[in-house]
Parts: sequence; C-alpha cells; structure tokens
Amino acid sequence: MQHNRRTFLKQAGLGLSAAFLSPYLFSCSGNKTGNGPFHNLGIQLYSIRDLIGTDPIKTLETVAKIGYKHVETFGVDAASGSYWNLPVAELKGVLDNQGLKTHSGHYDMSKYLSRHHQDKENIEKYIEIAHQLGQTYVVAPVTPMDDLNNLTIEDYQYAAEQLNKAGEMAKKAGIKIGYHNHFWEFRNFANGTKGLDILIAFTQPELVDFELDLFWIEKAGLKPQSYFEKYPGRFSMWHIKDMDKQFTTPVVGEKFDTADFMGIMKEIKYTEVGTGAIDFVNIASYAEKSGLQYAFVEQDDIYLPNKFESIKKSFDYVQKSLAK
Repeated sequence: MQHNRRTFLKQAGLGLSAAFLSPYLFSCSGNKTGNGPFHNLGIQLYSIRDLIGTDPIKTLETVAKIGYKHVETFGVDAASGSYWNLPVAELKGVLDNQGLKTHSGHYDMSKYLSRHHQDKENIEKYIEIAHQLGQTYVVAPVTPMDDLNNLTIEDYQYAAEQLNKAGEMAKKAGIKIGYHNHFWEFRNFANGTKGLDILIAFTQPELVDFELDLFWIEKAGLKPQSYFEKYPGRFSMWHIKDMDKQFTTPVVGEKFDTADFMGIMKEIKYTEVGTGAIDFVNIASYAEKSGLQYAFVEQDDIYLPNKFESIKKSFDYVQKSLAK
C-alpha cells in the first residue's frame, strides 16, 4: 500500500465551506477562570483548514472570540517561512493582536523519520520558525506514510533515534520535540509490542514528549488511561477529539492490520467533543499523571455547515465539563 501524508490528509478532510459565526453565537461563550490546560484551551487549526487557508486573519479573530486561548499550527511553507501566505512575523503579529498564543506546531517530518529517505526535511528551519512564533514544541504529526502496513520494529526504532537527534537540536533553542499518534502505532508486533511503545521507550524524556490523540487511541481499541498509567509524565499534550457513536469499531486487529487504507477510513467518523462515544470526564482525571500541559480541540472532518459553530460546541463542552 503506497500512501503519503498528502493522500492521508486529503482523505481525512471534506473541505466543507462555512460562514463566519454571527455575533449572537458568542453570547454564551467565555471560559471559566483558571490556569489549567482545559481552562486555557487550544485548537489545532487543521480542524478549520479551509477557512484559515482562505482568510487567516478573520479566522483567527473568530477563534479568539469563541474563547480559545492558543492555537496549534500546521502546514508551514518552510522555504518561504510562511503560513497561509502570511510570513511568520506577520502571523505572530496577528496572534498577538488577538490575544492568542501558540505553544505547539505540527511540522512534517515524514522523510526525516524514514529509514528509506535521504532527502530529509530541514529540522533546523522548523526550530527557527517555532522559536519565532514562541512555540515550546515542534511536533511530528505522523509517521512516514509510504507503506503503513509494513512498518517494522526497526522503522520505529529509527524514528525514535531521529526524534532524539531533533530533540538535541531543539534543546539549544529551549524547544522540545513532540510526536502525535494515529491508529497504526497501536498495531501489535509478534512480541506484543506496539509502535508507540517503541517510540516512548527509545526516546529521551528530556528531549521528546508525546501528544496523545484521544480519538485515535480509542479507535485502536485501547484506553488513554492505560498509557498514562504505563508512561506517566510523557504525554504533555492531548488532542481532544470525539468519535461518532455509530462508528466505534476498533480499526486495529487482524481484520484491519493488512486492510486497504481507504477501507479503514470508511470506518471513521468524528463529532463535536462531548457528543460522541469518548468518556472525556474520566480521561481528564488523569491529566496530572499524564503530565498534561496543553490541550487542543481537534476534529479532522467537520460535518456541520458552519465549522465555527462546531468548534464552539466543542469549546463549550470542555469549559462546562472538564475545566473544573
């Protein structure tokens, strides 16, 4: 199976258009006072990628009005040093004007983490951009996507070594490297070890943190709590993403581990946080054990006509139910 990151992202997003929220929709927003990661909630901007790609300034203004305190970036054009046609310095100014911070960004490391590519991404450039934005984390959002069904223990060990090397580079700028999971990192090898276990075991905690995507670990048939217990303090970031109640079948196991990628994607549907199958209240009780610093709402596909309405629903649920 040959799939690259671009193919995955294309299939993961419907690209539905949406209008900006009317002022009345902000009337009941506003988060609770507090210093915790749920009070100071962030959003992964990939959730509203079509909107921010069309009008980044207005989109960020609306995100701030909803009540989000920080954003996680994606899709940097490293060659030009820009996001969505905004130079990094200009983007930083827009964020500052809206009272938004950015603590973390997703930076494509698909080739850097691959044993089979010599033309690696420029990690030093990523670190420079993250430093300009004031980010604490440079996050690898996905494994090499060339042949997901044939990733080996050696592939994960190599990726861990690469993450450590990037962590050494980033440390000089006061930045850590992060890794964000999907479902295939929870496939079993012959000895029962999983890819994410290898990445955690072979990376140095002072250099590399992990961003646990709560949807994907649940969709793999596991519980986030089990990983927080097993690896306390290693998950400084969470993606808070919910699962449609009609699409809860795990996509890890004998039936799926050699399946076509597109067939697996048919088993996946997202929904607004708090409206689906995931028990976030219980998961949130493990925030301290996990080492949680930053929490981000994310929804890979939004099915409501107004995407801002969707991310506001997720924001409101987190404020009501998790920001204690």
